[in-house]
Amino acid sequence: MRIKTGKFYDGTLDTPRTNVVVTIDKAKIAAIEPAGDGAKADREAAAICPGLINAHAHLEMNGEPQTLTVFIVKNEEQRLLSAVASAKIALHSGVTAMRDLGSSAHNNIEVRNAIRAGMIEGPTVVAAGKAICMTGGHGWWFESRQADGPWDVRKAVREQLKAGADCIKMIATGGVLTPGAVVGNDQLSEEEMRAGILEAKTHGLRVAAHAIGANGIKNAIRAGVTSIEHGSFLDEDGIALMKQHGTTLVPTLNALMGIIENASDFDIPKYAIDKAKMVGEQLQANILRARKAGVRIAGGSDAGTPCNKHQDYGREIELMTMMLEMTPREALNAATQISGDLLGIDEGLLKAGAPADLLLLDDDLERTALPLKHPLAVIKAGNIVFYRA
Repeated sequence: MRIKTGKFYDGTLDTPRTNVVVTIDKAKIAAIEPAGDGAKADREAAAICPGLINAHAHLEMNGEPQTLTVFIVKNEEQRLLSAVASAKIALHSGVTAMRDLGSSAHNNIEVRNAIRAGMIEGPTVVAAGKAICMTGGHGWWFESRQADGPWDVRKAVREQLKAGADCIKMIATGGVLTPGAVVGNDQLSEEEMRAGILEAKTHGLRVAAHAIGANGIKNAIRAGVTSIEHGSFLDEDGIALMKQHGTTLVPTLNALMGIIENASDFDIPKYAIDKAKMVGEQLQANILRARKAGVRIAGGSDAGTPCNKHQDYGREIELMTMMLEMTPREALNAATQISGDLLGIDEGLLKAGAPADLLLLDDDLERTALPLKHPLAVIKAGNIVFYRA
């Protein structure tokens, strides 16, 4: 397949090339060449960019206002079917890879396996298995592995490894969606996380930490996590630690904004609305400060949480430009190359020999945010999986 485009965004911060032809052979990009006069192509697009990578998602949910209800009303099999549906929805919206950071019954691993086997449609999935939290900690209700003490946390990591996890998710602080949890309060201790992270790294697994509170963020960084998820109360000392350790930040802006912006229109629990608004008062200033200080930021939306759907990842990219003062190219870089690096996958950078995961856009994305919200076509492994009529 040959695709001619006016603007070619490779996922880096480099100035995009103009008037090129991308040749796809099987599942790889074979060549990227100047179009030249009369160049023949099978498809044309105003712009091309890498497929988007959502570094923080939960396939079992897709924006239901009452998140806990999903896990109370639906049984294990129904949640698996929901995850299958979410995978297809995400792919058709332009998300060609994602990291699922916690599901019940290891459903994220089962969906990953089914996609790899060609049984169902979906993005490349990097699966954490079950999240690991303290007893009664944030996320216990979606069947997280509750663990107490360093050796139990190590055992919990080993259980996820046995199930086939690609990475590990730990809960360092309280969160918005768990009833009774004080948002930002320490949960798993630095000692507990350090033991689990040592176990994970022994087996080559990277570790993400849900961490909202300033002290919990620092505990997780010192313990050795690869990424901080949310990071809303990040302070100056935490920023310095992130830079020292090379820790990546995944701010999940739409996880909060989805609740705050839709609080009056949907039946979102009041406790979640109140906590989201409280966290939202500090989020923008702290994450913007971290970005300006040089902390590496990857794109991830926490897709699945209230009013934060898998097909709305373009909104997360838009919020990065609005709240974090990124240029569209910087936001795209965060949601492609940087997210791909964080997940340890080859996707996210378009070059000869790279996986042919890309989006065809009907406008230049530096003119308007709409192209990423509604791509003209989605190509996964060299195949057109979605084309907007």
